[in-house]
Amino acid sequence: MFRDYFGMDFCFFLNCFFIYSFLGYIFECIVLSLQTRKLVLNRGFAHCPLCIIYGVGAFGVQYVIAPAAHGYLQLFIIGAVSATLLEIITAGVMTRLFGSFWWDYRSRPFNYHGVICLESTVCWGVMAVALVAFLHPVVVHIVDMYYIHYGKWLGMAAMLCYGVDFTYCFYKALGRHRHGKDIRYEEAVFREELFKEEGVFEEDIFKEEV
Repeated sequence: MFRDYFGMDFCFFLNCFFIYSFLGYIFECIVLSLQTRKLVLNRGFAHCPLCIIYGVGAFGVQYVIAPAAHGYLQLFIIGAVSATLLEIITAGVMTRLFGSFWWDYRSRPFNYHGVICLESTVCWGVMAVALVAFLHPVVVHIVDMYYIHYGKWLGMAAMLCYGVDFTYCFYKALGRHRHGKDIRYEEAVFREELFKEEGVFEEDIFKEEV
């Protein structure tokens, strides 16, 4: 299935997927470190340095959105709208399961309940164009260089490690929410500090309206 649709076997797909997820984690850390003027490493749902939503988004853009778009302008628009809808859906699911979602745009202009904002929407559109035009061929080339020798083992090992890590963090977060506790205390502290630095004050930064 993966070979027929994505033009690659399952393990090759896993390697590309986790590279995109790692790049997304790096991107998140850089942006938030610049915003808070201190090193931020606590991004992603699990403990691994991965943001898998970027892996999902990258393949969605490359193999679903790009074939339907005629030119970079359409790719920008469809990519921006699709990623924004993905943010809304993800925030809704996380709020229902855990009581909150793990980002907040309330300090950004033109935002809606901290879930989405104009700045991030434009950013997703730009990233969609950059991914199709430049990044995806580079990622595929990188995986090609090592895949024959140990790519299959790396892909399966990464999937196994992340699966265990994700399962542990999922049930831990679900249990904490059921007992009326914040899903991640350090995330709450980080968000509170970010709001204060940007002049936004909230009595309870974990009460989201979606």
